[in-house]
Amino acid sequence: MLKTIKKYGIQLLTASCLILLTSSVLHADFGPLPTSLKGAPVPEVPGLLDGNNPIIIDKASAIALGKALFWDTNVGSDGIACASCHYHAGTDRRTKSSISPTGRNSELPKEFSQARDGSLMGPYTELRKNDFPFFQTDDPMSPVGAPVYINNDVISSAGTFGGTYRDAEAFEEMNDVCDRSVDPVFHIGSISARKVEPRNTPTVINAVFNFRSFWDGRANNIFNGSSPWGDRDPNAGVWIKNPDGSFTRKRLQLINSSLASVSVAPPLDDFEMSCKGRTFPELGRKLFYRRPLEHQQVHWNDSVLGGLAQSTPNNLQKGLKARYYQMIKKAFHPKYWNDTPNERFGFPPASSVSHAIPYSQTEANFAMFFGLSLQMYMTTLISDDSPFDRSEVDEHGEPIGLSESAQRGLDFFRDAHCALCHIGPNFTASAVITNSILQKTNPHAFGNDLFRISTLNVLTYLPLTSGMMFQDTGFAGTGVTPVENDPGLGTTDPFGNPLSFADQYIQLLAGNLSALVDPFVVNVRPCDLDTAIAIDRDKPHPLLFTRSDGIQKQFQSTEGCFNPSGTFIPTVAAAQAELAKPSRKRLLSAAKGSYKIPSLRNIELTGPYMHNGGMATLEQVLEFYIRGGNFVTPPKDFGKVFSQPELQLSAQHREDLLNFLKSLTDDRVRYERAPFDHPEIRIPHGHSGNSFSNPISSALAADEWMVIPAVGAEGNSSPVMPFERYLH
Repeated sequence: MLKTIKKYGIQLLTASCLILLTSSVLHADFGPLPTSLKGAPVPEVPGLLDGNNPIIIDKASAIALGKALFWDTNVGSDGIACASCHYHAGTDRRTKSSISPTGRNSELPKEFSQARDGSLMGPYTELRKNDFPFFQTDDPMSPVGAPVYINNDVISSAGTFGGTYRDAEAFEEMNDVCDRSVDPVFHIGSISARKVEPRNTPTVINAVFNFRSFWDGRANNIFNGSSPWGDRDPNAGVWIKNPDGSFTRKRLQLINSSLASVSVAPPLDDFEMSCKGRTFPELGRKLFYRRPLEHQQVHWNDSVLGGLAQSTPNNLQKGLKARYYQMIKKAFHPKYWNDTPNERFGFPPASSVSHAIPYSQTEANFAMFFGLSLQMYMTTLISDDSPFDRSEVDEHGEPIGLSESAQRGLDFFRDAHCALCHIGPNFTASAVITNSILQKTNPHAFGNDLFRISTLNVLTYLPLTSGMMFQDTGFAGTGVTPVENDPGLGTTDPFGNPLSFADQYIQLLAGNLSALVDPFVVNVRPCDLDTAIAIDRDKPHPLLFTRSDGIQKQFQSTEGCFNPSGTFIPTVAAAQAELAKPSRKRLLSAAKGSYKIPSLRNIELTGPYMHNGGMATLEQVLEFYIRGGNFVTPPKDFGKVFSQPELQLSAQHREDLLNFLKSLTDDRVRYERAPFDHPEIRIPHGHSGNSFSNPISSALAADEWMVIPAVGAEGNSSPVMPFERYLH
């Protein structure tokens, strides 16, 4: 274990929302101070670009490869690109065929809810303004308002039709060969509709700062080279050519690479992009000889792809001049690619027309090329030029260049405790590494003398009304939906391990070392938690362990502790005894019902909001927080979502807060200027029903299409609009 601690000995931030003090004791500058994202450190990935044998040998080429793959509709089994769900300020604003019943991992029946007018929602529904919010009360800003409408559906992104993968063509043809049948949930009469993801699509802009990705954090901080699961996946690995010509399969361990981990999930997901059973080697074989973006126009002045584009000034053409295999060879170290088929790299499925031809090393390693190149591209998508970022600051680092209303909104943002979860320059505690680095250079931005925030752990330990609870840093439960609809962080991976660091740490205290599947958990120093787990005294305590229970010193160094009095933990026997209690008050987990805290940057443009997409406007989001949330869930018991009487009673406060939030919009994002320019993309947007046949299969509903034109580095003259502007 000591070797693991040293190997992953990076300093991590705990910036969770703490038990809240009453406003009567707060200063005007209470709590963390939001700061500019300009110059904020991007988490480093040792071994990716540096060292004697870096994986990527040409950074610019890797970024170009990543951008091409991100926007290429050939990547999906039936015309879906990664960008199909992230084309609008990094997210999705589609209003047709974008409803999924209930939520992710739910055991509830997959049945669509009724709209406000009594009609049944479904794959054919076009959303309207009066469909929102999905939780409505007779007094939307009152904590005691009575619910008048509850919709358990989720607004998200339409993806693939699904089906069972059989084969794919290596040239021209976009759609894979799949066995199609009528989906039991997503269908229009007797024909299948496109499936819709069970969680709302978050933005990819500024996602490079997230320690983990996806709403439930399942995209691991460590990229293993072939799957989202980091060290959890025993079968992960890439083929490496040794100096003597032999090959070795080895798992990568690239830290701060959750963007690579998240990138390799959608292309194989039978809701998002793929027919069921497709593999990355199959996708690699499909794309290997193709021209990137061969079906899509690329602007001649694209900030990344312009030099490779077939287009010339004022003459838009489709595709790039290079081929995918050439771009891979230029970007990645030669030891990872070889075009020659070799039996050791495996064979396609028997259903494939090329099943007798074994995969080449390049095809076998395609997941690594895909994940890391997309990570390189998304690392460029940093929006740090909003009015807030451009504002002058005073000697204390507080912005002084905002409008008077936005300035008041910033003050209220802090006083209302919003900054406890939406902390740091990216306005989220999920930016673990960046926040940790900045806390050392600018501690004032992370709390004043009245309120300090711990800085060294991936989880924290906090008091709640009924006990003490561990919480993963960067995740929170706000009671948007019932836990039974979607457990969020409180579920497991395909190998049966909890996604939550908090759940693992509780097992560590109880002596169950086999439960530790994320190496960062062993780095947790009890003396860096916001609240002590145990105290060195004889007298029993209702919430903390004492000598009467059995305590011991923490195993790690105590140098520079955040909380010097918190250096004790329960003995294994004491922890096991506590866990055996049917109604315990200690060693509780806040994982179930918690979700990754999103950034607030460009929030004006990234609706619909929350993990279920159940709010269409920022005004509805404020109403949610004003009334203290929708449902009672275990992590909400922390009290970090509580009614806001000042917002409830003051329209001026609400306007000021909204104006501050809108000051976080970067005009480069609004007008799709570099680095947010992009190729053309054709996105399915609703179905035509039974009137027309689908060219892929008669078993599928015909698509209606929305075309997003190619835009160059100079951007568009027409701005990206807030989600509600696209609703009728």
